[in-house]
Amino acid sequence: MAPAISEEQRTRRNGRGNLTALMFAAFVDMMGLLMIVPQLPFVATRLGAGGFVVGALISSFSLAQLLSAPLWGRFSDRYGRRPVLLTALTASVAAYLIFAWASLPSGHGHSAGFYLLLLFLSRIVQGAGGGTVGVIQAYVADSTEPRDRARALGWLSAATNLGVSIGPALGSLSLAFYGARAPGVLAAVLCAANIGFVWMFVRESHVPAMQESKVAVVKPAAATLNVLTHPGEPAPRLIWIYAIAMGAFSGFTAVLALFLAVRFGITDKTIGYFFAWNGAISVLVRAFLLGPAVDRFGEARLARIGQALLVLGLGLIPLTATIRTGWPVALPFGVSMEPRIVVFALVIALLPLGTAFTFPCVTGLLSQVIEPRERGVMMGVQQSYGGAARVLFPLLAGWTFQHMGTGYPFWTSAALVLGTFFLSFGIGPRREEDEPAAPEKKEGVAVAAT
Repeated sequence: MAPAISEEQRTRRNGRGNLTALMFAAFVDMMGLLMIVPQLPFVATRLGAGGFVVGALISSFSLAQLLSAPLWGRFSDRYGRRPVLLTALTASVAAYLIFAWASLPSGHGHSAGFYLLLLFLSRIVQGAGGGTVGVIQAYVADSTEPRDRARALGWLSAATNLGVSIGPALGSLSLAFYGARAPGVLAAVLCAANIGFVWMFVRESHVPAMQESKVAVVKPAAATLNVLTHPGEPAPRLIWIYAIAMGAFSGFTAVLALFLAVRFGITDKTIGYFFAWNGAISVLVRAFLLGPAVDRFGEARLARIGQALLVLGLGLIPLTATIRTGWPVALPFGVSMEPRIVVFALVIALLPLGTAFTFPCVTGLLSQVIEPRERGVMMGVQQSYGGAARVLFPLLAGWTFQHMGTGYPFWTSAALVLGTFFLSFGIGPRREEDEPAAPEKKEGVAVAAT
């Protein structure tokens, strides 16, 4: 007779095939988003915005995400993951259309300030829908065994980073051929098609047994406050690592276009290729290197390696602009570039390496140190703190870029990430969720989790 399995194990087995559909949906969603993000600083500066306003535009997305993420997590715990995803995609369609409207002032008597407000509205609407990232992570945790979660999250991240790689180039090409509003309109069309795909192919992964009263054990407000009041516990420590690393990467993204424009002469028609390079490396690392690296080093150690790479990349970026322009470097396929561009491309490759190792491993560990019935809420809290960091870091990066110098945003972020390096020491799984463990092993795991 086959051994009995729990309802959660049965849901995982039934939901594994669903991951492929979710990966494709995440790829299309991220491709649309990254058609917009590289263009945002250029649209804003054409309307008279400075570095601080550009940073505020980036942060407004994260502020809306910060406020919505725990609520979406609790909603998904109670009613299911799928309706939340469909709601988020619908919000994105509206946000892209607003962005398209703001990208080309029509001259009907509206001021530049009016169109800047439209840009803020676009970011806020999309950020409110973007609070579902924790829901997607909970979806993956629903459908995988604990030992496979970092790998599965890595594959999901590979799909999204493939969108990161393709989206900016697609946005730049649509801008060049069809005008200023083309990126926003095309992103909206892709997102609308994605809604149809999710409706047809993405099935619900939520465990029915969790829909009872047990799901209300942890409320979003209490879980959010616990990260501040008990920072030494495993889950809060992991959330701090995630939030600060995410903030540092967001600050880098917020001022990258401005940095390249000032120090390298890059324009809105070529900026997409730098984002594409970043995204391509993320895809390759998460698809082919993350799994073997987790097997060799373990999630906690690999997260620390990722943090170290992130610190190194951020610290070196400003130095690349000091390299003198010389003879072009010959590259394959007849391509040539200035030496400092080549060095810059190699340095920023450290950032997708760092984030590819840090984020899936930290999230995988978090899924193991919390109760399964709290998964949606706690991963929403993680995204909420990540959202707070994505609000503060771009503002800090924009301010330091404008008032202190082009290198200070990167050096400040590097120092803050370095400060979280030791937080992952001593963190292990809360317990083995899928099979009974021997008493000795249970005891060891309990000690490691404290």
